[in-house]
Amino acid sequence: MTETSGNNLKKWLPGAFVSLALGRAILRAVDLPRTLAAFRSADARFLLVAFFLNVLWLLVRGIVWRTLLRERASYRETFITLGEGYLMNNFLPFRLGELGRAFFLSRKSPLPFAEVLSTIVVERVFDLVISAGIFVAVAPFIVETGNAARAGYLVGGGVFIALLALYLLAKNETRAMDAFRALRQRIPKLGAVEDMTRAFLQGLSALADGALFFRFLGWMLFNWGIAIAQYFCIIAAFFPQATLKWGAFVLSAAAFGGAIPSLPGALGTLEAAIGGALQLLSGDFSTALAAALVIRFFNYLFSGAVGIYGFTREGKTLSGVYRELSAFKDRMPKRDDSGGL
Repeated sequence: MTETSGNNLKKWLPGAFVSLALGRAILRAVDLPRTLAAFRSADARFLLVAFFLNVLWLLVRGIVWRTLLRERASYRETFITLGEGYLMNNFLPFRLGELGRAFFLSRKSPLPFAEVLSTIVVERVFDLVISAGIFVAVAPFIVETGNAARAGYLVGGGVFIALLALYLLAKNETRAMDAFRALRQRIPKLGAVEDMTRAFLQGLSALADGALFFRFLGWMLFNWGIAIAQYFCIIAAFFPQATLKWGAFVLSAAAFGGAIPSLPGALGTLEAAIGGALQLLSGDFSTALAAALVIRFFNYLFSGAVGIYGFTREGKTLSGVYRELSAFKDRMPKRDDSGGL
């Protein structure tokens, strides 16, 4: 076993353990015949609406990302690369879909890799901020305890600090680069990432442009509104008593569950987060698991189709992409044992 493969295995094992442990717990807690009965009795009308909302969600998410890119890549390439990224995240380890989105879009557009990557960082930070905000807003109406709200405040506060740091970097790009160059004088090896650092800071520029920022924020909030409606429709197909608050609460729980280390596609963690949230709301974990599996299916369906189309058009395969991205990661500057790069 090579050193690289050994390091990859060490990084992969904790997520695999979490996924397998949660999968075992789910199988022990669920009544499978009841779950199958829930599938048979689900309201197909709600599921059909949820399907179209899923399509709309991905189309709008493409606009969100392209807005952050300052529309310097075509919508077609942005949208296809987005689908490819979600496909990679669903089947490849280490959330390589995020790295892959930046890597492949930088090949299809004049944008450098680091600048594209910084827009993905901003997108993900805002996802966490909004999901924490939704959780804090609806948790007190769902769970009669202050612990849930406090957890949301802690997560939201941490993410807000990260967002503030990104904003300050964007507003003070020149000063940030001057500070970097001063640090490079002390650590010469930092010169290897100077161009990447400059491109990364340029990619944060949407946060410093008021008109662009509010356009991005508007599309992002609209995108999350679609997601809440979609989750509500899926849940209502299994739980007729569901309300829009259920959709918002379960969506925020799913967002936190997806952030936990796991096998690709948040395997096990997504089902546990959604099932656990619906268990609190309904007391029926078996039916909740059916809803969680439908949500997973929809997560794979349209984005997977777009990703497969992109891979086919560009002559890519998942195994080939994994090798290419792994090799690219190995070429990226890393810290040595002395703390330098």
